[in-house]
Formats: sequence, C-alpha cells, structure tokens
Amino acid sequence: MTQPRTRNRVALGLAAGALTALLAACGDDGGNGGGTTTPPPSPTTTTAATRVDADLADYRITLSRQSFEPGAYHFVVKNTGQQTHALEIEGSGGENRTTTLGPGESDTLNVTLKSGTYTLSCPVDGHKDLGMKTQITVGGPSPNTGY
Repeated sequence: MTQPRTRNRVALGLAAGALTALLAACGDDGGNGGGTTTPPPSPTTTTAATRVDADLADYRITLSRQSFEPGAYHFVVKNTGQQTHALEIEGSGGENRTTTLGPGESDTLNVTLKSGTYTLSCPVDGHKDLGMKTQITVGGPSPNTGY
C-alpha cells in the first residue's frame, strides 16, 4: 500500500513545484520590494540631427554647410526673396520637399541622407532653370555648389 501514497506524494510535489515556478515567472512583487525584477530596457540612444540653414533668395540657394555625412538632418529653410519658393531634395534617399513659402516664411525639412549625390532645388515653376539648384555629395568630397 505504500506505492499509491508514494505516487500521490510525487504527483503533489510535482504540482507544487510547477505552481511555484509558474508564480515566480508570472508574478510581480507588487512594488513592495520583496522580489527580484528585471529593470526596464534602457532607451535606445539616438543621435541628434544636424541643422542646416538653407536660404532661398530669388533664384539662388545658399546652405550653411557644404560637407555632409550620412545621417539625420534638419534643413531649416527660410525664403529671403520676394517670390514664393520651396526646397526639394532629390537623391539616394528619395524625394522630400517643404511647403511653398511666401517671402519671409520658414519651414523645416527633416531628412535622413544616405551616401550619394543629391540635388537641392526650388520646385516652383521655372525657378530651377533660373539657377535655384545646387548639388551635395553625402559621404564624399563636396562638388561645386552650382551647375
């Protein structure tokens, strides 16, 4: 008769062990410091975007920097001309543009530039042909700023 009791005790011990393991895995100490918890993951480190001032005057684009490395950029665009203008960036990372800006207005264009060549121009009708264009190279030597 000792065999059924031994089986029952083994089964009861296994069930208690499984329940303890389950409670330990799923439980939380309720904030009273009685248990061990894993700290939350640290926030991912992000690099700040590089600011580039872009001055759009009547039929020219002037950038505050000429050297570019791959990464995130904030193009702070200001129309200092008398006509409406916008800034469009076309290249390896696709095509991005600001809203059309009236004289004195500003906009910010947030882009991630990959290695390659980009054309920056004013997409307002005919402005690119009047000289509102420049080219930048990301991750390499800078070309001349005009065509």
